[in-house]
Amino acid sequence: SAPEVWPGGAWPRVAMEASELWVGFVGAGRMAGGLVRGLLQAGKVPASNILASAPSDKNLDAWRELGCRTTHCNLEVVHRSTLVFLATKPHILPGVLEEIRPAVGSHHIVVSLVAGVTIQTLQRLLPPWTKVLRIMPNLPCVVQAGAMVFSRGSNAGDEEAALLKSLLSSCGLCEEVPESYIDIHTGLSGSGVAYVYLFAEALAEGAVKMGMPGALASRIAAQTLLGAAKMLLETGEHPAKLRGDVCTPGGTTIYALHQLEKGALRATVMNAVEAATNRACDMAKD
Repeated sequence: SAPEVWPGGAWPRVAMEASELWVGFVGAGRMAGGLVRGLLQAGKVPASNILASAPSDKNLDAWRELGCRTTHCNLEVVHRSTLVFLATKPHILPGVLEEIRPAVGSHHIVVSLVAGVTIQTLQRLLPPWTKVLRIMPNLPCVVQAGAMVFSRGSNAGDEEAALLKSLLSSCGLCEEVPESYIDIHTGLSGSGVAYVYLFAEALAEGAVKMGMPGALASRIAAQTLLGAAKMLLETGEHPAKLRGDVCTPGGTTIYALHQLEKGALRATVMNAVEAATNRACDMAKD
């Protein structure tokens, strides 16, 4: 028998307006919260159409403050949603999939945010017809400046991919990629924000060493990173070209860059991306 529907009759079709889309989150942690804030701030889905589940009220209070519905029952989320985001911890996911499997219908779109769990695994643990997509966001989704990639399973078509991209573009950059890129994205962007924080901290500490107050140095460092990133995105220029534009012969910048090259900044950062990507691959095999 078909799962219970919202008052008003049949399940909404995928192509329907976002205002008629019922969105569920199984798991209500920080990343899920970041995505939902992006959807709400962009007016993509009304808060009353969103239902989130978690075992305790610890995370759900924040969702209620946003106007979303909440429950402690994962099955209720599936029954009352068309688009279901899975946002649990990786070790909890198999049990959750076993629990919700009987309620998953052909009308559902299931989107996993769970690190290290492949589309193949999701499709094996859900009914064979399930439309599955996998996304990998990063923490700045919380401030609608995320970088996300997603891949689709064998039953998810262009319509589902377009719907997901349309919804998630409110949270930042969103690109469809082959699934093999997801672990690389983790090393580049998921973990990459931490490399940038480390660099920002070092920039500010350099200024503190030279006599600038710490709070001011931190603000200027952050704005420097933001401005540089914005120029990269908006000009489409290669980073080396923009870097060259800043360097005047015999000026301050080339002296500084020489020190960064002596410290092997470039090779060290490449090694960091490689190490995080390899770790993401290893976690997927566990």
